[in-house]
Amino acid sequence: MTDPWVALEPGTDPAERVRALRRAHETFTRAGTVPRPVRSVVAESWRRSARAGVGPDGTASVELTDGDLGAYRAEHPLARVMPLFRELMGTFAADGEHLLAVCDAHGRLLWVEGHPATRRLADRMNFVPGARWSEAAVGTNAPGTAVAVGRPVQVFAAEHFIRRVQPWTCAAAPVHDPHTGRVLGAVDITGGDGLAHPHSLGFVRAVARAAESQLALLAPPRRAEDTAVLNGLGRDEAELRLNGHRIRLSRRHSEILVLLARHPEGLTGDELLCALYEDESVTPVTLRAELARLRRLVGPGLLASRPYRLTAAVESDTTVVERRLRAGALTSALAAYTGPLLPGSQAPAVVRLRTRLADGLRTALIAHRDPDLLADWAHAPWGEDDVEVWRALAAVRPSAPVRARLAALEAELGLPAGPALSPIRAHRASVPPTRRAT
Repeated sequence: MTDPWVALEPGTDPAERVRALRRAHETFTRAGTVPRPVRSVVAESWRRSARAGVGPDGTASVELTDGDLGAYRAEHPLARVMPLFRELMGTFAADGEHLLAVCDAHGRLLWVEGHPATRRLADRMNFVPGARWSEAAVGTNAPGTAVAVGRPVQVFAAEHFIRRVQPWTCAAAPVHDPHTGRVLGAVDITGGDGLAHPHSLGFVRAVARAAESQLALLAPPRRAEDTAVLNGLGRDEAELRLNGHRIRLSRRHSEILVLLARHPEGLTGDELLCALYEDESVTPVTLRAELARLRRLVGPGLLASRPYRLTAAVESDTTVVERRLRAGALTSALAAYTGPLLPGSQAPAVVRLRTRLADGLRTALIAHRDPDLLADWAHAPWGEDDVEVWRALAAVRPSAPVRARLAALEAELGLPAGPALSPIRAHRASVPPTRRAT
C-alpha cells in the first residue's frame, strides 16, 4: 500500500479485498490478532475499539434528540460552515446516493444529509443526527476515527469494527479551529464501495481545509490583549500570562483565578468564599481584601465584581487537558498534564477539581491499557504510589521491574498481594489509591 490512509489501491479487486477483510475481522474478534491485509491505521483502530469495550455486534446510541439537538447544533462552531459543506458536497452526495455527515469533536453526528433512500438505510444502524459515532462507542468508522487520530481517513467495508456497518464505505477529515488548532469535529462522506477511491479522501480533505479557511475569515483571532493564559498544573503558585507579561501569583490568588476561569459566568462572594475556605469563620472582609490585592496585581480591566468574574477570555492548562480527554485524545491530554492542579492547595473547590482531573486521566489510562502511557504515569512523581495504575501496567507489561515495584508498593501500603488487574477489573477500578500525590 503506497498510501496507508487510502483503503484501496488502483487496480485492487474490491470483492476480493472485502472477503479478505472479513476473514481478518473474524480472526481479530476471535483471537485478538490482526492478519494481513489490514492496514496499520485500521489495525490500531480495531485495538483501540476492543480496549474501549466495543463489541462487533453493537450499535450506536442516540444521545441528542429534538430540542437538545437543535440547540446544540445552533451553538456549534461548525454550524457556520454548514452552507459551505452543502455547497461543496450536497450535489455529490445526492447524485452519488451518498450521505454528507458532520460530527463534533466527541463523534456525535450533528447533520446527516443526502440521498433519501441511502438515509433510510443509514437510519437502520442509527447513523442519524444526535447519535455518537466515536471510536469508543462504535469502533472503527471514518468520522470517529478521523477525530481520534486527527487526520483524514478512509474506512472500507469490513474495516469497520461493527458488523452491521461493514456494507458501507466512508471517508472523513477533521476540521480544526484555525486559530487554536483544536479539533472541532469532522466532515464525512458515506455510501457504497465506490467511495474507496483515493479521490474521495482527497475530496473530504479539501472540503475540511476550505471550512477552516472560512472559519478563519468569520472569526478573526483574538487580540493578545483580549486573551489570558493561566497555568496551574504541577505548581503551587500559578502563572498568568497577560498582555505579554508573566505574572506569578500567590497561592490564594492562584486559587481565585483558577476558580473564576472555571466559572466564566461569575461567582458571588458567598460562592467564592465557600469554594476557597474550609474554615467557616473566615469573613467576607478577608475575601474582599484578597480580591482587592489581586485586582491591583492584574489590573482593574481583568477582574469585575457583582458577581466576581474575569472580563477577558482565559485559556487554562486545566481546560486544555479536559478538552483533549473529552475528545478521546488521551496521549495529547497526558502530554498537556504537567502535574496535579495547585498540589498544595486545600481550597475545597480546587481539591475537587484537582481530584476529578487526575481521576479522569487515571480511569482513561487504565481502560486504554497502553503500556507506554501507563508507564509514563507510573514513573511520574504523582503516579509513583498509584497502585491501581501499577497493577494495570503489570497486566499489560509484566516485566520483572514492574512486578517488583508493584509487590513493594502493595507491601508498603499493607495491601494483599495478588494478580495484576484483569482488563475488566482495571476498567472498573474507580477507587483512588491509598497514596496518590495531589
